[in-house]
Amino acid sequence: MSTAVFQDKVIVITGASDGIGAELARQLAPFKPKLVLAARRGDALELVAKDCEAKGAQTFVVPTDVAVESECRALIEKSAVQFGAIDMLVNNAGVSMHANFEDIESTDVYESLMRINLMGSIWPTHAALSHLKRSQGQVIAVASLAGLVGVPARTTYCATKFAQTGFFEALRVEIEPQGVNVCVVYPGVVATEIRRNGWNAKGETAGVSGLAEEGAMSVEACASLIVNAMAQRKREVVMSAKGKLGRWLKLIAPSVVDNLARKALATKH
Repeated sequence: MSTAVFQDKVIVITGASDGIGAELARQLAPFKPKLVLAARRGDALELVAKDCEAKGAQTFVVPTDVAVESECRALIEKSAVQFGAIDMLVNNAGVSMHANFEDIESTDVYESLMRINLMGSIWPTHAALSHLKRSQGQVIAVASLAGLVGVPARTTYCATKFAQTGFFEALRVEIEPQGVNVCVVYPGVVATEIRRNGWNAKGETAGVSGLAEEGAMSVEACASLIVNAMAQRKREVVMSAKGKLGRWLKLIAPSVVDNLARKALATKH
C-alpha cells in the first residue's frame, strides 16, 4: 500500500481509546498521517497517541463524548484549527446493548442509544462536511452486521445500526458527486470488549457478552480491512463470509437467516 494515501492526511477517529478505533489508529500510524483521536477517556487516548507517535504519526487528542452535540462539533472545529483541514472522518464510537424487548422496562434507553450510535456519527459528519468537500475526502462509518440483519435480543442495537446504515447510504448518494467518498463497514463479532461493556435491559453495563464469541474476528484483522477500504475508497465492506452469505440469504430465504440469527446468541455467559 502506498504511503501517499495517508501521509500527512488529517484523519479524525472517534471511539479511539480502545478496540477497533485504537487498533485502526495504530495501523494507520506508520503511514505518517495526522491523527485526531477522540473518546471519553483522555488517559486511554494519551496511551494510544503515544503508540501512534512512536510509529510515525502526528497526533492530537480531543476527549469527546459523542452523545453530546456540542462536543462533537467542538471536536471537528478543534481538529480543523489544529491541522488546517480534515481529510477523513471515521465514525467508530458506539455502545452495544443486549436485552430482550420484553425485559426492557423503560424505552428511554432506545433514545439514549440512538444519541450515541446514530447522532454521535451524524453530528461530527455534519460539522465536518464542508472540510471534507474541500479536501475531496472520506467519511467512514463503522456500523455492524446488526445493521443489515435483525438479531434477537438486539432490538435496541439493531435499531441504531439500521438507522446508521440508512443515513450513510443516503448521504453517499447526495455527496459522492461532490467528490466525497462514503464508506460503511459492517463488522460481525470482533474480539473486543464492546459487548461486555455494552448495556443490559436497565441501560447499565452488562459485564458479559450475549453473543457466541467463538470464532470472533481479531481486532487486528478488522482494522486491517478498514484501512484497506479507506485506501481504495470503497463504498462498503461486509466482514466475514457468514455476513456476506446472510445478506443475500435474507433476500431469498429470510426464515433461514432468522434461524441463523438465533443461533448467534450465546448459550451460556
